[in-house]
Parts: sequence; structure tokens; C-alpha cells
Amino acid sequence: MQALSERLTESLVGRKLRETRLLGFSSLKTVSPEPAELLGHAVMSVTRRAKYLVFTFDHGLRIVVHLSQAGRLDIEEPPKMTRPKGAAARFTFEGDPRDRAILIREFGTHRKAAWWVLGADDDGPLEGLGPEPFTDEFTRLIRTSTSNRRLHSDLRDQHVMAGIGRGWGDDILHRARLSPFGNLGSLGDIERERLIEAVDTVLDQALALERTRKGGLSESSLSGRFAVHGRFGEPCPLPCGDTLARVSFESYEMTYCPRCQTKGKILADRRMSRLLK
Repeated sequence: MQALSERLTESLVGRKLRETRLLGFSSLKTVSPEPAELLGHAVMSVTRRAKYLVFTFDHGLRIVVHLSQAGRLDIEEPPKMTRPKGAAARFTFEGDPRDRAILIREFGTHRKAAWWVLGADDDGPLEGLGPEPFTDEFTRLIRTSTSNRRLHSDLRDQHVMAGIGRGWGDDILHRARLSPFGNLGSLGDIERERLIEAVDTVLDQALALERTRKGGLSESSLSGRFAVHGRFGEPCPLPCGDTLARVSFESYEMTYCPRCQTKGKILADRRMSRLLK
């Protein structure tokens, strides 16, 4: 999202919004202000908070977009009139020599991609989000938290730590050599510093790679982004000789190395346990 917000800044700042088209009825989560109040106003900035994109206009109103797990944002030049499957919204901006649009769409059947029109004093879904990596508040949280939740749960929870998610969470915990079923409250000082270093390094490398992408999120595929996430059954990328394992949940999987992270222990997998009965 950070790299995408930077590309959208280059593409849209200074352009006036010509049209908003609601293509998926349930995607718009606000009633007031109305989208029509944005028309004719110029984009002043495109920023990111956690996994939300924030478009701020010259009169203070904002569009906040969340793509959800399977959402995509396409940049169209010139804008299209089609309505692709899973389309949520299209925003068309004036331009010279031609207009430009962004299309929000979502693969799959969940239909959780969403957008809000917010006033300057309304944070909407941004309210209550946790601290961002690379900030003093984030570092202080890691060093002082007594949380007894699973580490992987805290890394995924945007109201605890914003902007990481499960994919990079897998890679961060692998780099830090920490069990995803451990918790912050039980970590010693050295382990906490190792976790901070892993967050900084993994996200720095991820951002550098994402900055090589062009256009929206459908323009090109960045294969091999993750070191362990989604690589169940493959050899551990560290020279430990073990194979990556996973824990399957209802809608996602968590990947880890038993030798590097759990002292050889295979973590309980309820879905697999049911299959084996």
C-alpha cells in the first residue's frame, strides 16, 4: 500500500475529480458527505494508513479505500466504461492530454473491498488503528507489551500493529526466529530487539521490491515476494535442513519453520487434525 500510494501521488495529485461511479452497491460505506461533493475538487495528496489508501482533496474531504484481501486497484488511461466482474467503484480524474481513472475491483466472492467519503474531522475506519512500523510508538510497543496473545495474531491485528498483515508477519517471525504461537509478554529483551530488527528489515526489502512495480496492482506480478509465506512444503530458506510447515485456519494459512522457530515442534493444526480423525 505504501508503494501504491506513492505511485498514485505521481499519477493523481493536482487532478480534479470528474466522476465517481458506484459499481458495487455494498462497497460504499458512508452516506454523508455524498460522493458528489468531491466533484470538481483536486487531489492534494494520496497517503496510506495501515492498509487503507487516503485521497485528500483541496476542500478537506477524503476518500478512504480498503482493498481487502483480494482487492485490486487498476489505473486506466484513458478511463474505461466497462464493468468488470467484482468491480466496486471507478473514480475518473480530469487530465491533460486525457482523463485518467482508478478502478477498484475484487476477485473471489467475499466482496469486502470498501470505500468511505469522510470529512476532515472524521477518521471513520482509521480510528483506533495501532502504531506503524518504523515509528517510536511501534518500537516502544514491542519493547514494553505484556500481551499474551499469539505473536502472529498481534502482527495481523491492525488495531495493535498497523500495516503488517499475515504475509509479512510470517516472514518477520521467521527472520526473528520466533514461534508464531509465542507472545510478546513472554519475550526477553534480546528477542524483542530481534523482532524489531526483523520488522524493519523485512518491510524495507518488501517496500524496495514493491517500488519496482508500475501502475496499479494488476499491472505486473511480483513473484517470489515472500521468504516463507505461502511456501508450505518447500525447504526452509535458511540452511537448517528442515521443511516449512503450516497451520491452516478458516480463511488463511500461517507458514513457519519448525527447526528455526519452534525447536522442532509441529504446531497444532485443527483443520488437519479433523481430517486425520
